[in-house]
Amino acid sequence: MTYPETLEYLYIQMPEYQRVGHLAYKPGLGNSLRLDAVFNHPHQHYKTIHIGGTNGKGSTSHLLAAILQQSGYKVGLYTSPHLVDFRERIRVNGEMVPKKYVVDFVKKYRERFEPVMPSFFELTMEMAFLYFEEQEVDVAVVEVGLGGRLDSTNIISPDLCVITNIGFDHMQYLGSTLPEIAAEKAGIIKPHTPVVIGESDDEEVKKVFTVKAESENAPIIFAEAVLNDFSAHRADDEWIINTHEYPDLKNKLGGFAQEKNAKTVL
Repeated sequence: MTYPETLEYLYIQMPEYQRVGHLAYKPGLGNSLRLDAVFNHPHQHYKTIHIGGTNGKGSTSHLLAAILQQSGYKVGLYTSPHLVDFRERIRVNGEMVPKKYVVDFVKKYRERFEPVMPSFFELTMEMAFLYFEEQEVDVAVVEVGLGGRLDSTNIISPDLCVITNIGFDHMQYLGSTLPEIAAEKAGIIKPHTPVVIGESDDEEVKKVFTVKAESENAPIIFAEAVLNDFSAHRADDEWIINTHEYPDLKNKLGGFAQEKNAKTVL
């Protein structure tokens, strides 16, 4: 099986939400847990950081992974969707998973995972978790796919949770009001696990996060309340970011949203 043939198998045999919409959506975590058991829970062998929210979770994931890598850690990064190459979803220290690994994964484990009938997202997530284990990463940054509470990635037991912001998205699954959507996103908050909230302008949304964190005995940090000395401005093609503890940081990601993402990460 070649790499193009492997991708064709993944796309055709296992529906992808971005391609076929609701037909690819599997409510609940039962199938993800069964698939995870097939691979003996690889994500339990390294630290994980779980990142959810409506907007900015991809950029936040990349920023956090880059900071951890610069700090000397070996870092896995799982994001979705990809723009050009499937392998963008799975990275270690910024390098995409090799094509050979993708091919070998399907060839080696096909008979084991097919009876579970995983979705495209479930299988690519598990591929990432196993790859990170084999690469002996110190920590993996894992981006939520859709929602939070019932997202496949919510099988992990992270060391830190991050929720960037709340907006109207996937309302057919997550709810029709911001508090309802926030409740689904807050589903990634775990017992005794710190959670960082990026934007929190809506008081009802803020209350949802606070109540959930209290119920889980999870320390909650609102980024905007902590970084009072945060400042950022554009210079040429990059952001210059300053705090008392971290002066003169540079971020080449474009867009004004990156100011808020940087505050969340710091």
